[in-house]
Amino acid sequence: MKDLIEKEIESAIAENDKFCLYLYTPMCGTCQVASKMLQVTTELVPTLAIGKSDLNYLPKKAIEWEIESVPCLLIFEKVQIDKKIYAFHSVPYLLDLLSNQ
Repeated sequence: MKDLIEKEIESAIAENDKFCLYLYTPMCGTCQVASKMLQVTTELVPTLAIGKSDLNYLPKKAIEWEIESVPCLLIFEKVQIDKKIYAFHSVPYLLDLLSNQ
């Protein structure tokens, strides 16, 4: 999962019918756990279009997307936010959620 800057995020959202964006902050312990779960998930679903970004560098997008907390997984469908996931639960939960993407 590659760290993306704002321009790369906008391009990825526009280029993919479905795109997932993982938002985190480096000092968040829960984000570290969620990141590891997502890493496993992306290895099991290699076709998944996904990127990640430190929310500290996206203040305008955080307001635009109405991000309430981190970790947050945004699932975009045709450039619109389809789902916001704040509770990552487990790898099987993420697999079920993202394997349909």
